[in-house]
Amino acid sequence: MCRKWMAERHNTIVCSFDPANPRITAWDIDEWIYVSLKIQDYDVQMIQIDRVRRQVFIKLIDNEKVMAILRETAGQVEYKYLTGEVFQVTVALACMCTKPVRIANHRKFPMV
Repeated sequence: MCRKWMAERHNTIVCSFDPANPRITAWDIDEWIYVSLKIQDYDVQMIQIDRVRRQVFIKLIDNEKVMAILRETAGQVEYKYLTGEVFQVTVALACMCTKPVRIANHRKFPMV
C-alpha cells in the first residue's frame, strides 16, 4: 500500500543525465555526488532518483549550499562510466513547486 505525501523542492538541485547514455546505479550516483559535486553527507537531506526521466533530485540543508554548487559547476558536470566513457550531466535549480510523491510501506515510518 502506498500513501501520497507532498514534497516541497526548496533548496533542491536537479541533475539530468542524457537518456541515451547507459543507466547508472544508486551506488554510482551516491559516489558521483560526493566526488564530482563535492557534497558532504551531512549537507544532504534527501536524494530522489527519477529513473524514467533520468534525473536525480538532491535536497540540501540550505540555499547557500545550492547556490555554491550552481556557481562552481556552471550548470555542467562530467560523469565517467566504468567503461571510461565521459558524459555531461546538466545541473540546475529544481522548480520550486510542490510535487506529490508516493511512499511505500508507510507503516514503517512514524506519523507526524
